[in-house]
Amino acid sequence: MNGGMSSVMLVARREVATHIRTKAFVIGLLITAVLVGGVAFAPKVFDRPDSYKIGAVHSQELPLKAAAPDAEFTWRTFPDEAAAKKAVLDGDVDAALIDNKKVLTDGEIGTELGVLLQSTNRELKLGAAGVSIPPLQMVSVGADTRYQAARTGIAVVLVLVLFMLIIGQVMMVAMGVVEEKGSRIVEILLTSVRPWQLLAGKIIGLGALGLINLGTILVVGISASLVSGIAVDFPPGLPGIVAGVLVWFVLGYAFFATLAAALSSLVSRQEEVGNVMSPLTMLIMVTYFGAFYVTTDPTGTLARVASLVPPFSSMVMPVRMAAAEVPFWEVGLSMVLMVLAVLGVLSFGAKVYERAVLRTGARVKLGDVLRVK
Repeated sequence: MNGGMSSVMLVARREVATHIRTKAFVIGLLITAVLVGGVAFAPKVFDRPDSYKIGAVHSQELPLKAAAPDAEFTWRTFPDEAAAKKAVLDGDVDAALIDNKKVLTDGEIGTELGVLLQSTNRELKLGAAGVSIPPLQMVSVGADTRYQAARTGIAVVLVLVLFMLIIGQVMMVAMGVVEEKGSRIVEILLTSVRPWQLLAGKIIGLGALGLINLGTILVVGISASLVSGIAVDFPPGLPGIVAGVLVWFVLGYAFFATLAAALSSLVSRQEEVGNVMSPLTMLIMVTYFGAFYVTTDPTGTLARVASLVPPFSSMVMPVRMAAAEVPFWEVGLSMVLMVLAVLGVLSFGAKVYERAVLRTGARVKLGDVLRVK
């Protein structure tokens, strides 16, 4: 067993060493880092002056413009607190000042607007009365939505990142298998290692390259967000989200890459890869669109079901975890089901690869491979 794993790791190291030194990989990694950093700084670069709509009930308009000259403030007067509350919940105003004593908000008030209201109100009353003034009472009349925009943004980015990485690494596996088969290098390699060892080593090696890409994206993205200041809007539990992304990427990659290796072993020319990979590519696309839909409704029935069913769960669950709170038992069940699916695919893929990879010439039919005793 130890000898078998040594052969697997030897093949994996060969794959990593072959690809990591290529100009394409290095340039792609640098471009990825620059793009991710740019996305993190984009809100600061393209940030426009803040604009706030504030309601007032039996309250004087506070001179907020003096404290924040770059921001725009629009005041609306309401006859009573009920009307102001409705306007807040409907999104017609960002907050409502009631009797110069409390502020109504829908969820937790934005940091900047909250500070402006508190400080300006205090300065105005101190100047008039010269006495200590109690702070404005902040009252949320709706759900706490402070982090929802950030959660949705993170979920959308995760969809794109996971899709691009998985489909990119899966195609690398497929092209590598066909290249070795077409050039008959695989025949030489199989004199030293067994087919399952060659397959496992290739999947592990190229998966390691995918993890390097994903790690770069995460490190650069989080670091740039901290420097740019947008990290203050990130929801609690971000380390758990990051860890989940890594685990789910590994599971999703293992599932799709194994199928890619099995299907690509049926052909000997790279021109045929697209055709033989079509069903798998369609499955990845369906998974991607399902995950993208989940960003808009992470708590819906479709999201909950898709996040439990392999292989959709490999992309849907991490996105759902980023977009909303997910019960721990659902995450655990989803992971167990995905692991079982990966084990099943590994058994199937290894069988197809072993029986087809040495059969050169015309395309081998999958049914014929499976009927071989």
